[in-house]
Amino acid sequence: MARSDFAFSHRFRVRWSETDAQGVVFNARYLDYADIAITEYWRETRVRELAGDMPLEFHVKKATVTWFAPILPDEMIDVMARTVATGRTSMTQIVEIHGAGDDGVDDLRATVDLVSVYVDLETHRPMPLPEWVGPAFADFDRKAPAAAANLEESGV
Repeated sequence: MARSDFAFSHRFRVRWSETDAQGVVFNARYLDYADIAITEYWRETRVRELAGDMPLEFHVKKATVTWFAPILPDEMIDVMARTVATGRTSMTQIVEIHGAGDDGVDDLRATVDLVSVYVDLETHRPMPLPEWVGPAFADFDRKAPAAAANLEESGV
C-alpha cells in the first residue's frame, strides 16, 4: 500500500538492543514493531473507549512478516496500521514498517499481516465480533489522505 492509504502512523527510534550480530534489526522484532503499531493505532482510533465496560479481547491467530530491506540501529522508522477486513469473529489488520524519510521516497522495509480473533477470555474460544467494531475502524481509516482524495473525486 502507499503511505497515503494509512490514516495512522507512529514514528520511533530503533534501539541497539533490537539488533543482531549482523548489525540489523533481529527478525523477531518485526512482530514487536507490529504490536507497537497496533497498540498505538487502537489508542488513536479510541476503539477501547467506544467499548466502555465491554471486554474487547483478541488473540492473534496468524501473523505473516514479509521482509523487504534491513532496518539499522538508531534509525528512525514509521509504523503504519489499518484494518483491511472484518469478519464474523475476526479482523485482518496490516502494518507497514518504513524508513522515516520525509522526502516522499517510499522506503518500505516490511509488512506484517495480522489476523486477530475476538475471544472470550474464560474459554479462549471465538465470539462474534461486536457489530460496531468494523465500522469504527473503517471510519477512522477513511481519514487517510488517499481515502479522502477518492471521496473527493467521487463527489461524496
